Amino acid sequence: MQSPRNNLFPVFLKLSQLKVLIVGGGFVGQEKLEALLKNDPKAKVKIVGREVSDPLIQLAAKNRNIQWVVKPFGPTDIDSTIDVVIAATDSREVNLRVRNAAKAKKLLVNVADTPDLCDFYLGSTVTKGQLKIGISTNGQSPTFAKRFRELLEEALPEDTDELLKNLNHFRNRLKGDFASKVSQLNELTSSLIK
Repeated sequence: MQSPRNNLFPVFLKLSQLKVLIVGGGFVGQEKLEALLKNDPKAKVKIVGREVSDPLIQLAAKNRNIQWVVKPFGPTDIDSTIDVVIAATDSREVNLRVRNAAKAKKLLVNVADTPDLCDFYLGSTVTKGQLKIGISTNGQSPTFAKRFRELLEEALPEDTDELLKNLNHFRNRLKGDFASKVSQLNELTSSLIK
């Protein structure tokens, strides 16, 4: 029997142009914040939690785009400036309230460790200069995604920017219709997988 396929569509968000609300100021909230900042150090984030841990406060203190408020979550925390919501508390009940409040405002929401309640997952990413590769296990095994990320980070050369710049330069010089350009680029890059 064939296993179900992963139907997720990878999307790369411009986190410096969106505002993310993280509800939860503990370890899970810190993990989510670190993932966002790893992908974009200029990410705009608001953190709300009954308690906010010292490591999270230290992360926020280093970045003027991060705000934090010590208070229990309320639906008004999802104000008109919020674009994406992450529920990252250790309480399923609170996470469900956060999710319901986000959905009432038609916002995308991630609920930590509850794939069935998520609109999206924070996948593992590999970044080498301008190259970014997203890895998803459909929420089944973040540990596998992490290990695969480590493998790719080690395998990919640091000088991918030079390759991408050269390919972009070549692409801009191509003549012909779209199909012709794709064919020429495919021919040029075929040696990458041989």
